Amino acid sequence: MKKFVLFLVCAFIISPSFAADVDFNTDLWDNYNNDEIINNAKETQFVTDEDFEEAIQKIDSKVNKWKNWAERRKKPKGEEFSQSNETELINDEHGEDSSLPVISLPVELKIGDGIIPVGHYQIQGEMVDGRPILSLYQAHYLVAKIPAIETNDDFDKEEILFADWLSDEDNPDRIKLIYGSLDFNAYTYVNLANQY
Repeated sequence: MKKFVLFLVCAFIISPSFAADVDFNTDLWDNYNNDEIINNAKETQFVTDEDFEEAIQKIDSKVNKWKNWAERRKKPKGEEFSQSNETELINDEHGEDSSLPVISLPVELKIGDGIIPVGHYQIQGEMVDGRPILSLYQAHYLVAKIPAIETNDDFDKEEILFADWLSDEDNPDRIKLIYGSLDFNAYTYVNLANQY
């Protein structure tokens, strides 16, 4: 209790000296129309959009210097990487946001005189002369172009862009390739290679 009383006494003794230093007659609005402030505003140069963008880019390059360096270090180097990435070339041709559906073929297929081996393929559907064509890509190489039949059937798929294969119940020596996109849905029958 004595400490509290001592604190109050010190506060009353010190407070008048602080109150004497403060001039209560000044008002915040006294400096409102100050000529010095107005003259300084006239000397200010305005920044153009180009200067602003350039300054932002300089700051971003300094701030993101280490981030950009780390991202560049993560990318594998060499020509083999770009050739083995099967979507790189297709994405370059069609834009980064578009991707082609991938289909996994568990059996070899016979197309004309050629054979499509077992593997994963990206399928691109396109209309050529009013007829749908399904192009199979592996890596960035075109493996086959297969004529298809356009349909309104969505094959009970929930996706808009899809590709798949179905076994043909009528003929066990072939499979049915199906494809769907915003532009069209199509299907085609392809013979199994080991049957012929």
